[in-house]
Amino acid sequence: MADIPEILSPAGDRECLEAAVDFGCDAVYVGGTSFGMRSAPKNFDGEGLADAVKYAHAAGAKLYLTCNTVPTNAEAELYPKFIAEAYEAGIDAAIIADIGVMAMTRKYAPKLDIHMSTQVGIMNYTTANELYRLGAKRVVLAREVPLSDIAVIRKHIPDDLEIEVFVHGAMCVSFSGRCLLSKYMTGRDANRGACAQPCRWNYHLIEEQRPGVMYDITEDERGTYILNAKDLCMIDRLGDLAEAGVTSMKIEGRAKSAYYTATVTNAYKKALGYALKGEKVPESIVNEVFKVSHRPYCTGFYYDHDDAEQHYPDSKYYRDYDFAGTVDFCESGMMHITQRNYFTLGDSFEILPPKGEPVSFTPAEMFNADGESVTVANHAMAKLTIPCTESFPPKSIIRIAKK
Repeated sequence: MADIPEILSPAGDRECLEAAVDFGCDAVYVGGTSFGMRSAPKNFDGEGLADAVKYAHAAGAKLYLTCNTVPTNAEAELYPKFIAEAYEAGIDAAIIADIGVMAMTRKYAPKLDIHMSTQVGIMNYTTANELYRLGAKRVVLAREVPLSDIAVIRKHIPDDLEIEVFVHGAMCVSFSGRCLLSKYMTGRDANRGACAQPCRWNYHLIEEQRPGVMYDITEDERGTYILNAKDLCMIDRLGDLAEAGVTSMKIEGRAKSAYYTATVTNAYKKALGYALKGEKVPESIVNEVFKVSHRPYCTGFYYDHDDAEQHYPDSKYYRDYDFAGTVDFCESGMMHITQRNYFTLGDSFEILPPKGEPVSFTPAEMFNADGESVTVANHAMAKLTIPCTESFPPKSIIRIAKK
């Protein structure tokens, strides 16, 4: 088995970054204001990036910057200044998809580690070795690489070339994110981080001789749905990936919430600990990934499955719990919290501390910022206090089971 793999978590803004680090990631990946494959998140400007690096490093975590778009001529001219400033901010690596960007990174940030993105489409050890020769420290394999091939790649590449794979999150229906549907249908370019996810939409067929007559594209007993991919989930299979020689286990989701980031990071970090000891991951940890918004789960391309097992016939999201709030601090038998979503007195809380285990708790009283007794919390970001005999650390997550 390889050295202990890292858990690599996503962060689209400062709150998500803190959630990833506080709840146990070994490394976090973020985007700058350009050159990243996610435009919806707030991302990090120069000053914000430097502060993010300091926060991660203070906790012993690394920070990687996504530079994985394929730039135009005009964009490429801006990259030298961008990467030089990011390097000065202290980032640990750049995640790159373009050979020209790779060359500029080596020129303008010569000591910076280079991770070749899943957007490169790395499927074999020949490609991995050539990228290593060009200066890559790590290769992020295409999602389409099966587990058996990962082991073959590991055996045929240098020991110091790292392998990163995705273990959790959304999957593209197209090969490693090279889909053109969004650009063609909406003008929003997936390679500029603006994908409208048309693969999740409902579609009908119209026959040429019957204009205006639409036919549903629906699933039958054979599973004839064609576009909508399930989410990847390998939380109970991490031992297989470690045995194959994976260096880094990556969670997808830079456009997801801090609640998602914290919950999934915490679960995978704990699951990896069990996997590396050869022990079965407890059901309580596996269940954590069902407490965030998700599509039905599958194991992607890692095992020999029928393709239909990776797709499902609608675009619904599911979750078993709602995010109710966060703990600010506990003092003198009172828990001070910031509300995030609606809840009422008597709702049963589940409180998840950073790097801890969930604890059940049902408030008997709660008070608003004016000290008035209330029974309903219905103002997002409101400050509340709740009598509590147990103390929870700041940033603990409060959630309630969906009714």
